[in-house]
Amino acid sequence: MKTNKILLGGLAGGVTLFLLGWMIYGILLMDYTTANTNQCMNRPNGEMIWWALILSNIALGFFLSFAFTWSNTTEIMACAKISAIIGLLLSLSINLGYYSMTNMYSNPSAIVVDIIAYIVYLAITGVVVGWVMGKVKK
Repeated sequence: MKTNKILLGGLAGGVTLFLLGWMIYGILLMDYTTANTNQCMNRPNGEMIWWALILSNIALGFFLSFAFTWSNTTEIMACAKISAIIGLLLSLSINLGYYSMTNMYSNPSAIVVDIIAYIVYLAITGVVVGWVMGKVKK
């Protein structure tokens, strides 16, 4: 059933995004991001609003799940490509918007690094979502 595919794909995407976000942004790029962005707008570590972060990841997981349903694909490479394109366009829009209106970025190279990281982040998640959706029986 399509509803089960969307539901399971969206939830799998949300979990994947949460774990990858922690790994990519919380571990691998933490020092780079700290050095190249204005930290004044960030909450201190102990004050993060976890429910909002979790819902944000689940919402993006469902976005990918719906995109794959509408494009009628669960083939792994197609899902990776669709997700990478969404990641590119979404991160370009958000990062350039922040750059134009805030002091968030210390230099434009931080934007490039974030865009590349976000493309990888969504492409990997797209593979997981497509794989889960492909495994669900019709």
